[in-house]
Amino acid sequence: MNTWLLFGIGSALMVCVFTAAWAWARRINNYSIVDAVWAYGIGLTGSLWLMPSAGGSLKQTVAVALLVSWSLRLGFHLQERIRKAHPEEDARYKKLRGVWHDRVSSAFLWFFLAQAGSVVVLALPFLAISNCADQSWGIWETAGLCACLIGIFGEALADSQMKQFKISHKGSATVCQTGLWRYSRHPNYFFEAVIWCGFYLYACGSPWGWATFHAPFIIIYLLLRVTGIPPTEAAAVLRKGEAYRLYQKTTSAFIPWPPKSENSNTNTSSP
Repeated sequence: MNTWLLFGIGSALMVCVFTAAWAWARRINNYSIVDAVWAYGIGLTGSLWLMPSAGGSLKQTVAVALLVSWSLRLGFHLQERIRKAHPEEDARYKKLRGVWHDRVSSAFLWFFLAQAGSVVVLALPFLAISNCADQSWGIWETAGLCACLIGIFGEALADSQMKQFKISHKGSATVCQTGLWRYSRHPNYFFEAVIWCGFYLYACGSPWGWATFHAPFIIIYLLLRVTGIPPTEAAAVLRKGEAYRLYQKTTSAFIPWPPKSENSNTNTSSP
């Protein structure tokens, strides 16, 4: 199938999906659902692009499997978190409500449509893979597969450890420092970045796959500077207070790294 036709179909589908999601979010008065829809949307778009050209080849089949595994796991994780918190809305969207005041509904519609656009842009590595005539397996596919498996397993483990901690320390101001969280304040974000680097490496085995470097770059930038660490840490400081500030001083923000002692030089930058 023509690449531009695939791109157009994927784009139109995401506009429909996110418009429907906006209508549902408006009905239940909780715009947090966009997070889960975003994860599912990337899986749906990438799979749509890959399926017409899959033809049973190992290269295309593994790409679909990796994408769907990531999408369903993350989407379900976010969906459950949103469901359990409902009707409480995520702090990010509460803040946006305050900014947009009397035009909340229309502003969120444009926000959801922007998310639809981001899905299409971020899924482009899979469009590159689908456009590859050479179905042979090479070093790029191997590197991408390894990175994706490490990332998917690591992120799932980090989320599971945090979930168990919250169950056993419900209502406590204690900071989770068990498992991966002893070495990174955001191991789930780190492994999410690893997954996207894996998607990119996998795409590099296809013509023009190298040009989709924007995907991991955007994800890492968002995690480090926009929707990831900054709002998460601000909320954690409000909830945990001094305990979390100490955690910030001793533990790497992103890359897993041995923690510093409480008495070490706090001016030393963490990875």
